[in-house]
Amino acid sequence: MDITNLIYPVISLGGLGAIFGVLLGYASKKFAVEVDPKIPLVREALPGANCGGCGYAGCDACAKAIVEGSAPPNVCSVGGAATAEKIGNILGLNVKVSEPKLAFVRCSGDCKQSKEKYKYYGVQSCKAASIIPGAGSKACSYGCLGFGDCARACEFGAISIVEGIAVVDEKKCTSCGMCVNACPRGLIDMVPASKKV
Repeated sequence: MDITNLIYPVISLGGLGAIFGVLLGYASKKFAVEVDPKIPLVREALPGANCGGCGYAGCDACAKAIVEGSAPPNVCSVGGAATAEKIGNILGLNVKVSEPKLAFVRCSGDCKQSKEKYKYYGVQSCKAASIIPGAGSKACSYGCLGFGDCARACEFGAISIVEGIAVVDEKKCTSCGMCVNACPRGLIDMVPASKKV
């Protein structure tokens, strides 16, 4: 075997690699996008839940919006007061911490209160059950259907179905609002934690 048959391909591939490396290095400098150094700091202060409860497509978008001033520093309900304070320190702002909110289910029609008109065997989803004739199997056509769309939407395990109705665990609720969006009947609201009625 002739060694030159091996050397020439190695040299040509090495040369091509070096040329492309130089071109990529130049392109990365020429087309670099400037990023505000505060954005990664704010992103690190956020809890990283990526729940969308702030109205942005995850924590990266939320951090960018906070630094650019299009979102308030206390927009992250999951992080709460501690996160808002950290972000305020990064941005040099005095952040007003609002009262925490909790999910509240505006229905008390459990299996004892609201009897069933018929037995439902369809897709086990509130959204699917709410569009059938009669608006679900429960006698109350306005209340919680109890199939758990809200419980599946909650990434923090704060909602469970007990006796055919959604129940919120206040200790786990981060007020992200995902359950509010999941309920087809609009029965879940975010209310101040101190509100007793």
